[in-house]
Amino acid sequence: MTRLSVLDQTPVIDGHTVADAIAATVELAQLADDLGYTRYWCAEHHGLRGVSNPCPEVMLAHLGSVTKRIRLGSGGVMLPYYSPFKVAEQFMMLEALFPNRIDLGVGRAPGGDMRTAQAVAAGAYNRGDIFPQQVADLLGLCMAPCPTITLRTVRCCNRKSIRVRNCGC
Repeated sequence: MTRLSVLDQTPVIDGHTVADAIAATVELAQLADDLGYTRYWCAEHHGLRGVSNPCPEVMLAHLGSVTKRIRLGSGGVMLPYYSPFKVAEQFMMLEALFPNRIDLGVGRAPGGDMRTAQAVAAGAYNRGDIFPQQVADLLGLCMAPCPTITLRTVRCCNRKSIRVRNCGC
């Protein structure tokens, strides 16, 4: 059996509003859930008139509350904007709210033009230079059941520690 997924950029169609685009995303996610689709991916874009989802983690939280079984994922979070620790916390929270339904996809593209990328990252957009380390940090954090931060070390509830570089702490 072929498994199908949806990748939704939450497009704003001419003559419609951002609210209309969000409502259409919700309706499409519910339909995909009802039709037995496997996964619903939400893309992250910034500063573009034609798409209206700059924060997939917020959209995923809402979609989780209005769907029953479909897996929900970011396709993807643009990691160079963010601390891996914050992304891990957000997706661990989503996983706690919607067990076994959350997928984290990451990317390093700016998700818009470079002027917007600098604005989103408060002038510190790293252009993906440290992306491999961010991914390694994120994977380590997501494997921990409950991360807490102490200086530059992440301490997990199971007493393991993971050294984190570039975590902003």
